[in-house]
Amino acid sequence: MKDLTKGNPLKIICAFSLPILIGCLFNLAYSIADIKILGFYIGKDALAAAGSVSGLYDFLNSFMIGLTNGFGVICAVRYGASDMEGTRKAFSNSLFLAFVFSVAISALCLIFMDPVLIILNVPSNVSQDAKIYISVMIAGLVFSALYNCLAASLRAVGDAFTPLIFLILSTVLNILMDILLVGNFKLGPFGAALATVISQIICVSACFLYTFIRYKKLRFRAFEMIPREKKTLSSLISSGISMALMSSMVAFGTLSLQSAINKLGDNIVVAHSATRKLSGIYMLPFGVFGTAMATYSGQNYGAGKKDRIKEGIRITFSITCIYSLICVLVSYTVCPYIIEAITSTNEPEIINNAVLYQKFDTLFYFVPAIISIYRNSLQGMGEHRLPVISSFMEFAGKILIAVFLTPILKYWGIILSEPIVWVIMVIPLIYGMRRKMKE
Repeated sequence: MKDLTKGNPLKIICAFSLPILIGCLFNLAYSIADIKILGFYIGKDALAAAGSVSGLYDFLNSFMIGLTNGFGVICAVRYGASDMEGTRKAFSNSLFLAFVFSVAISALCLIFMDPVLIILNVPSNVSQDAKIYISVMIAGLVFSALYNCLAASLRAVGDAFTPLIFLILSTVLNILMDILLVGNFKLGPFGAALATVISQIICVSACFLYTFIRYKKLRFRAFEMIPREKKTLSSLISSGISMALMSSMVAFGTLSLQSAINKLGDNIVVAHSATRKLSGIYMLPFGVFGTAMATYSGQNYGAGKKDRIKEGIRITFSITCIYSLICVLVSYTVCPYIIEAITSTNEPEIINNAVLYQKFDTLFYFVPAIISIYRNSLQGMGEHRLPVISSFMEFAGKILIAVFLTPILKYWGIILSEPIVWVIMVIPLIYGMRRKMKE
C-alpha cells in the first residue's frame, strides 16, 4: 500500500504510472497477438472476422473497466481519509458488483447476438467466424471484469505493481496459447478467443489469491461481499456507473463507426483494425496518466489536499504534450513499417489508408491528453456529471458522422471523426475543472 498524499508530485505520479503503462502495453499485446497470429497463420479473412466485431468487445470491456475504475475511486477516497474499514467494505462489495454486472451483460449479449451482428453490418463472408470469435470473448467477460476490479482496488491503495505482474503472466500465456490453438491446432478465430479467455481465468485466479495472502487489511468473508451498507452501495454505484458510462459511450461511438467501416470493404476493415491498434499504443500514456490521476486525485481529495491535485494535473499535461509531438514524428516516418508488422501484409490499400489515418489524427493528440487527465481527475474529486456529458458528446458526434459524413467522404469521414469530437468534448471538461478549482 502506498500513500499518494505526501512527497514530490512529479516523482510520485511517474513512479505510480510506470507499472500502469507497462501493464497497458501488455494488455494491448492481447489483442495485437490475436491479429498478428491470425494474419500470419490464416490470412486476411480471419483478420476481417475478428476486426469486424472487435468494436463490440471493446465497448463491453470499456463499460466494465469504467465500472471497476469507478469502484476503485471510492476505495482511493476512503484510503486517503485513513478509513481502512471503509476501504475493505468498498473492496469486497466491488468484486460482487463486478461479477453481477458482467454476468448480466454477457447473458444479454449472447441472447441477442444475431441481431447485433446484423446491426454491425458484419460482412457475410466472415460472419460465422466473427460470431464464434465474439461469442467466446463475451462469455469470458466476467474474468476480465474481476481482474480489472482487483487491479483498480489495488491501485486505489497505492499498489500498481501487483496487477502488472499477473497481467504479464496472462499476456505471455495468451500469446503461447494463440500459437498453439491457432497455429498448431488450426482453430482459427475460435482458438484466438479461447486463448484469451483461458489466460484471463489464470490471471484473475492468481491475482485474487495473492491479494488475500499479501494484504491482510483487505481480507473479507464471502458473505461480506454482498452490499449491506446503503452508503457504500450508493457511493460505488454512483461512481462506477458514472465512469462506466464515460468509458462505454466513447467505445459505443467507436462501435457506431465500426458499423459504417464494415460497409467499406475488407481492406478498409483490416486497415482500420490495425491503425486503431496502433492508436491504442500511441494513446497509452494519456490513459495511463488519466488512471493515475483518478487515484492520485481521489486520495488527495479524501485528504483535503487540492493544491497537490492542481500540481499533478499541470505535470501530467506537460508530459503528455511533449509525448504528442513524438507521436506525430513517428506517424510521418516509420508508420508504414509498423502497420505492415501488425497486419502481416504489404497490400498497398491497407497500408496507405492506415497510415493516412495516423498522419492526420496524431496532429490533434494534445486534445485527448487534456480530456483523459481532466476527466479522470474530476471523477477522483467526486464530479461525476461533466465527464459523462463530455463522453456523451463524443458518442453523439461519432454516430452523426457514421450516419451522415461517412457515406459521402468514405474513409476520410472516419479519419475526420475523432479530431472533430475531441475538440467538442473537451469544452465542458475545461469549464468543470476551472469551476472545481475555484471551490
